[in-house]
Amino acid sequence: MALTKPNQELRRDLKESAFSLEEAALDLFRMAKQRGDTELLEAMETIERLHEQADRLTAYAEEVKVGRIVRGKVE
Repeated sequence: MALTKPNQELRRDLKESAFSLEEAALDLFRMAKQRGDTELLEAMETIERLHEQADRLTAYAEEVKVGRIVRGKVE
C-alpha cells in the first residue's frame, strides 16, 4: 500500500527528528568525553534518554509505513 503524501511527510519528519536526536546524543557524548570521566558519566543518562526518544520516533515512522499510524485531515 502506497503512503499518501501527508503520511509520507509525517514519516519523513519522524525519521529526521530521530536522526537529529541521535546526532545531538553523539555531540553530547563527544563533548563529555573530552571533559573527563565524571562529566561523561553524568551525561550518559541524558544521552541514553536521547537515544530512547530517537528509537521511539523511528518506531513511529515504521508504524506510519505499515499504516498503523495515519495522518488525518486538519479540521
